[in-house]
Amino acid sequence: MPNPTRIEVNCTTGEVLEIELTDAEVAQMEADRLVAEQERAEREAAEQAKADAKASAQAKLAALGLTGEEVAALLP
Repeated sequence: MPNPTRIEVNCTTGEVLEIELTDAEVAQMEADRLVAEQERAEREAAEQAKADAKASAQAKLAALGLTGEEVAALLP
């Protein structure tokens, strides 16, 4: 299977070239994709941990006898 291609346009001449990516460019694209996927997973895990901590705090405050409105007033 051939490598993906990129399009280059020369704005001065209007020439449009479709150029096949080199193996190194394809490898870099894959490495970049893996890094982005890892960063997304880490960001989602951090967001989930924050949501879990907030839910835990709300439950603990409710266990102390605070009403839902009081808990909401204390937490952002």
